[in-house]
Amino acid sequence: MDVLRRAWAGVCANRGAPGVDGVTVEAVAASGVDAFLQDLAERLRTYTYRPSVLRRVQIPKPGRPGEFRPLSIPTVADRVVMTAAKLVLEPVFEAQFTEASYGFRPKRSAIDACEAVRVAANQRREWVFEADIRDCFGTIDHDALMARVARHVVDRPMLKLIRTWLRMGVLEGGVTSPTGAGTPQGSPISPLLANIALHVLDEAWQDEGGRLGVLVRYCDDCAPRTQREVSM
Repeated sequence: MDVLRRAWAGVCANRGAPGVDGVTVEAVAASGVDAFLQDLAERLRTYTYRPSVLRRVQIPKPGRPGEFRPLSIPTVADRVVMTAAKLVLEPVFEAQFTEASYGFRPKRSAIDACEAVRVAANQRREWVFEADIRDCFGTIDHDALMARVARHVVDRPMLKLIRTWLRMGVLEGGVTSPTGAGTPQGSPISPLLANIALHVLDEAWQDEGGRLGVLVRYCDDCAPRTQREVSM
């Protein structure tokens, strides 16, 4: 219950739109938070918790007229459970992540990533290769991701819960579609799952790419700073 209460506080702070059930944060607060959390806790303890499908909406991409980003909105109940799972899992994976990663991590921000680029520039690194992984959240392989998660998480119910979230399906235009790949962009746990998947890149750069330059990654955006003589 302590973890669920912390998760509820985080969901309240973020607010956000309702999921497919139409239930808002305000509605839960009005009907009784304790009963809501106790019901969630009981369903988790008895393994009867089942997530709802995601509500898919298209939001405009800033600075890109005519382009949209798909956002998948979980219900308030699912957001609380996902946030609770993130609170438990994040410290486990934070211990593994490298210094190259800045996106969606505690006490790290885009400003810190920019500062890392500035420091590299002052070390006479004169070239920047900026890259973005196309549709990163939508194309992550579920089996490969779960294999990475299972390296550090042995709790079977937790692993089953994560896989269920990856496969929960999306409702758009009255039609529910299965999700064969990717992590739902818009769910509280997706940024952590994306960082777990992309940690493979950080490890590879740490082992082989150091001779090329300094990797600065903000989730699926990265900008290695290199020496002048390295052609990219």
